[in-house]
Amino acid sequence: MPNKPKKEKTTTKATTNSKPATGKEANENKESTEPTVTKRKQAAAVNNTDIHPPTTQLTKLHPGPPLIKSIKRQSSSRFNISKNRELQKLPPLKDATPAEREELFAQKIRQCCVLFDFVQDPLSDLKWKEVKRAALNEMVEYVTQNRGVITDTIYPEAIHMFCCNLFRTLPPSSNPSGAEFDPEEDEPNLEAAWPHLQLVYEYFLRFLESPDFQPNTAKRYIDQKFILQLLELFDSEDPRERDFLKTILHRIYGKFLGLRAYIRKQINNIFYSFIYETEKHNGVAELLEILGSIINGFALPLKEEHKAFLLKVLLPLHKVKSLSVYHPQLAYCVVQFLEKDPSLTEPVIIGLLKYWPKVHSPKEVMFLNELEEILDVIEPAEFTKVMVPLFRQLAKCVSSPHFQVAERALYYWNNEYILSLISDNVAVILPIVFPALYRTKQHWNK
Repeated sequence: MPNKPKKEKTTTKATTNSKPATGKEANENKESTEPTVTKRKQAAAVNNTDIHPPTTQLTKLHPGPPLIKSIKRQSSSRFNISKNRELQKLPPLKDATPAEREELFAQKIRQCCVLFDFVQDPLSDLKWKEVKRAALNEMVEYVTQNRGVITDTIYPEAIHMFCCNLFRTLPPSSNPSGAEFDPEEDEPNLEAAWPHLQLVYEYFLRFLESPDFQPNTAKRYIDQKFILQLLELFDSEDPRERDFLKTILHRIYGKFLGLRAYIRKQINNIFYSFIYETEKHNGVAELLEILGSIINGFALPLKEEHKAFLLKVLLPLHKVKSLSVYHPQLAYCVVQFLEKDPSLTEPVIIGLLKYWPKVHSPKEVMFLNELEEILDVIEPAEFTKVMVPLFRQLAKCVSSPHFQVAERALYYWNNEYILSLISDNVAVILPIVFPALYRTKQHWNK
């Protein structure tokens, strides 16, 4: 192997024999070495920044109490407050001459179109709020006790006043929905402006119920747009308001024949949205209560539109989480249909079995209650069509580990009419239910 030549190391050693530099020479050496040192430092700084990123100053967080974001609850509707709210107290209607009475009545109605603030500053404008409250009270009494006071001039004024005071955007719901909502535990949000709203509702209801009220004159003002806005108010959280709305809509349905189909269609739309989209609506129970009365008045034979409403709207309402809020009204509507047309019994019971709850025992008890109401009005011929799937489900309920479900299913044998239906078909029903009935002796809750 050839020997590789070694690299010569050039080292500079300071010799002790070298003479020390004089003052002038030392200054020159110092000046010559300073630029070299500066360049080396700059090069080292550049190299360091290429290799490592510059250090970042850390901001130290001082520990403190956790920030809890409060939920802003809007408990009442916000109205478009009138700018000029200074109301002048008008003379009483009973003191006016017959010639002046109609104009004075119209003036009082116009006064009541002024809207006040009950949310931001409830104590503001107390004097003028009292003027409006007194005028509304007086008009309620005037329409109730007098005849011939609702003239053609009054119709547009009265309906406009109703629209100004009541048609508004409702605040978002702050209560839980679905199974979490408990009407006995969760407090409803009451309207702050109720002292005036109540009297406006009272006046409009007396206006509709007055013997002087002429639907042919009023239909120019109570139209489809009016109905749509009225139905939107059913989502109010205030149960007092929904109760007034229920009565008013029922009166309108009775008096305005041309609006009946439209009202039913719009209620259907509310239910479709509730079932398949939001599962949130405060007025389902009230709307079903109105429908219960409407169904009672359906003529026979039932129209296909009404049958479709039963199968496509009322039955799917059973699957919503918040069924307990409106179940009594829903069961009443279903039974009303079956009393009108017994041939609908089979699709209704099959539909109930389809939506039967699997793991929610309180809901299962509600289904058992409704099913017993249906069996109370069922025809024997219709019973034979559904008895096999029906008693298979009842056998499951009898065997349920939840004692309330099992107990409620066993109560069916206390109903004399159901017992007679079973005895007429005992050969089919007994093999289905006997194993479940026998096992009840071993139920944990004796």
